[in-house]
Amino acid sequence: MTFTRRALVAAATAAPSIAMAAAAPRKLGASPAKAAFAAMPFTYLDSGSTHPMPLGARAALEEYLRYKTRDGTTPNYSMDDKEKNVFAQFGALVGAEPDELCFIQSTTMGENLVLQALGFPQAGGRIVTDALHFFGSFYTYGELGKAGVDVVTLPMTAEGAIDMDQMEAAVNDKTKLVAISLVSTVNGFEHDLKRVCDLAHAHGAYVYADIVHAAGSTPTNLRAAGVDFAASSSYKWLMGDFGLGFLYVRKEIQDQLTRPWWGYHQVASFQSHVLPYDPPGDSVVDATAQSNATGLFGMGTTSWTGVVQLDHSLTWINQLGVANLQAARQPLADALQSELRRRGYEPLTPLGSRTALVGFALKDARRKLGDLLQKADIRMTVSQNRFRISLAVFNDMNDIDRLLAVLPKSPPA
Repeated sequence: MTFTRRALVAAATAAPSIAMAAAAPRKLGASPAKAAFAAMPFTYLDSGSTHPMPLGARAALEEYLRYKTRDGTTPNYSMDDKEKNVFAQFGALVGAEPDELCFIQSTTMGENLVLQALGFPQAGGRIVTDALHFFGSFYTYGELGKAGVDVVTLPMTAEGAIDMDQMEAAVNDKTKLVAISLVSTVNGFEHDLKRVCDLAHAHGAYVYADIVHAAGSTPTNLRAAGVDFAASSSYKWLMGDFGLGFLYVRKEIQDQLTRPWWGYHQVASFQSHVLPYDPPGDSVVDATAQSNATGLFGMGTTSWTGVVQLDHSLTWINQLGVANLQAARQPLADALQSELRRRGYEPLTPLGSRTALVGFALKDARRKLGDLLQKADIRMTVSQNRFRISLAVFNDMNDIDRLLAVLPKSPPA
């Protein structure tokens, strides 16, 4: 698949119009999607850490700044319209209705709000998670374990997966929550989300999915899978920025939850009785909450700069089509898997994975590869004992060839 250059240049404007054409990516041709991003002075294979902002999102921010300076050049500017579009576009991207979505600060905030709404740790019970969940959540569930919650963490298999047989053995009638990453930040492993949900629901448990590496990158349908909760930040595959994310709450369970906090963004109607000319009343205020996800979990001020970026990028991603993006990058992922396995590198990512992340284990990876990659102007994630390549819409086989030319022909001792 290729994107027409005219369409992708058009995508760099604040109101893009994308045309798609189906064909196989050519190894020697530069990805035409590069036209929608700034020219980078290095090979960027680290979008799974922070995705570059499209030029169209930058233009949208510049328009927003004109609006905020009140210079008179944006007379019909409406943040309400942009917020509505962002909810609609994100919902279309992940298979969710707008009333199932709420703005949050980050994925971690979403996960913690879910835990509070379900009464953890006071309620007790079992939580089943796994070693390929976000490593930042290990701390969360470790603390819940100390507080008396029965936390079971399933191991990663030798193939870089989570064994469903082990999950079936771990989930029982005492389980209240199964918490996973739909796509693992470690190696791109993708759970069969519907199978996980069917298992959990058969035992009366809820399912929470971290979708930060799925949303905008890998075809996802939350409602079809039956997942109860999901959360995502926007600075990775949604091409947004830090400080704004989404919490999904399946509408059928919303009335089963305890509101974990109170904030004015939850309010549907409001009448105070204590200020001048207020109508009399028996209380300080009469208020009702919205009957949606925001009515349960909404809190404070939303990042408008984040909304403005997503207003552009989510629309663009939906026009391109996540399935098209996935199909276009698959030859790149397959080339990495094939060549690095042939060289003897220890794979972390299962063969046939359709996600944007490809990982390998290498002892002392940062010491052995860090300087090589830096000198070659290649940016990717290199951890203490592993490295990870992130494949974005602007990457092409040229980027893969540059990386393979720099990595040692066999794993360095």
